[in-house]
Amino acid sequence: MADLLRLLLRVAEKAANVARVCRQEAPLFQLLVQEKTGDDKNKKFVQDFKTLADVVIQEMIRHDVGVKFPEMADFINGEESNKFENGLGESVTVTVCATEEDTAALLASVLGGDHTAASLLARAIHQDPASIQADTDGLTVPLSPSELGIWIDPIDATSQYIEGREEVLEEGRLFPSGLHCALVLIGVYLRSTGEPVMGVINQPFNYKDPAGGGWKGKHFWGVSCGSINVCSETRPKAGPAGGLSAVLSSSEKPVVKEALTSLCGPDKLMFASGAGYKILCVIQGLADVYVLSEGSTFKWDSCAPHALLRALGGGVVDLHKCLQSSSGAEAELTYHQPRTECKGADRWANHGGLVAYRDCSQISRIIAPLKGKL
Repeated sequence: MADLLRLLLRVAEKAANVARVCRQEAPLFQLLVQEKTGDDKNKKFVQDFKTLADVVIQEMIRHDVGVKFPEMADFINGEESNKFENGLGESVTVTVCATEEDTAALLASVLGGDHTAASLLARAIHQDPASIQADTDGLTVPLSPSELGIWIDPIDATSQYIEGREEVLEEGRLFPSGLHCALVLIGVYLRSTGEPVMGVINQPFNYKDPAGGGWKGKHFWGVSCGSINVCSETRPKAGPAGGLSAVLSSSEKPVVKEALTSLCGPDKLMFASGAGYKILCVIQGLADVYVLSEGSTFKWDSCAPHALLRALGGGVVDLHKCLQSSSGAEAELTYHQPRTECKGADRWANHGGLVAYRDCSQISRIIAPLKGKL
């Protein structure tokens, strides 16, 4: 498991490099921000470039993990389909090839013959990242790769990534939107039970290097398996007794905003972009809980940060199941079974909404004012 964690940290940094290259290199950035409309919209390929960036990162992670752990290859899943189709009915399956040149040629066929953009992207895919410093020595977990599956969210909070607003982050303060909300999320779960057992989060746009001016990232990781709970983050100190802070989506239902304003007070109710980033805020102790009443997140959004929260003594539960029961014990999210009555991505949605928390005593305090309101 330590080998798998080290590999995931490395591929998450490679993914972060791809995300940064797509914003730094002019030929790629132009593709990223241009919005095709009218006659141009589907002339070449149905999907847009930001979807391709997502797919490239996802397939790069799938490729690198599958090479090292072939027994996991069929259980590495992500948000995006890797099949691209054009208006002529031609289909291209995006994969990472053995060489940079072959990957560039394949990407050029998706990018309508744009060899400059394809070469830049292929170089980032095949480039080894700088070594990742993580204290994983001595980490032994009694699990084999054949027991595990992986969920990938290549770039969570895509809209913030495209918009690209820059913030200078300050320790201990939540910043509601900006490039820092865009995260690479890789979560590992037990195939038998669906429990999240390992998570890697990479924040590609954490700060700007004062020397070179380029973006530098930050990574977070956690392992939670039985009695083994290890995390790159320390458990945040408890806030003042009685105080509770919550982070929500700005589009959350008014009834939820009102109930939690009454509970937390207006100063302790915060809003932020990106499901992954909101759970990261809970991990970092910037908020006590993240509440979402809609089924608008998916397994790939929550698996990685869920594992980190478990390693810190917290978790992520199904809000609607909590509202129906007296305790949240049976409501913990799992990651191995689709909703068979649904189609497409909805099969993997967190349909009942969610509550991400650091301390299980917080669940009942959050649920009480919401009962009968949803």
